[in-house]
Amino acid sequence: MLTDTTVLFDERLRALLKVMIDEGVTYAARGFSDMVGQTLTVLQPQVRLVPLADVPNLLGGPESEAVGIYLRAHGDISGQIMLVLAYPKALELVDLILRQPHGTTTALGSLERSALAELGNLTGSFFLNAVAAFTGIGARPSPPAVMVDMVGAILDIVVATHGGLGKHVLMLQVGFVSEGREVQADFWVIPDPATLEAATR
Repeated sequence: MLTDTTVLFDERLRALLKVMIDEGVTYAARGFSDMVGQTLTVLQPQVRLVPLADVPNLLGGPESEAVGIYLRAHGDISGQIMLVLAYPKALELVDLILRQPHGTTTALGSLERSALAELGNLTGSFFLNAVAAFTGIGARPSPPAVMVDMVGAILDIVVATHGGLGKHVLMLQVGFVSEGREVQADFWVIPDPATLEAATR
């Protein structure tokens, strides 16, 4: 069970995580650009340590519909990565991925979910590669799972999967920009205690 992360997230670790996150998101953008065949820019991520109880309200409230792209990291380091978007933003992101006009996607079928899953896989893989480059220890992502549910329900799934969380979660707010179109997304990074300890060695 993850203890209160405020004890583990000292300033040095936050700075290290920020560097790893910037590097991981930058490489993810390159992979994403290759995937969609057009240049994608990722705006400088904003990194915050957020009280777990505040997360639903930051995403529009616990009953707001959202899409979560979930991966579990396995290997020498472990933890969870979740890309979370409000449902309308997820539709916009699918249009961006599939190079469709804004407003084309109105529902998430198998094709749209597959596109989001691939984005989650790319993002998770590049993020973990960046972590490995800075810490010297590696991990592999699980196959991504795309969930469409209320924000509160998605958070409950993450808590149940982990078996309990601390009082805080590391949240990254990222903007994807391509050809003048921008889509905002939130990453939740939930490292296990052993991963935090390894990163500070």
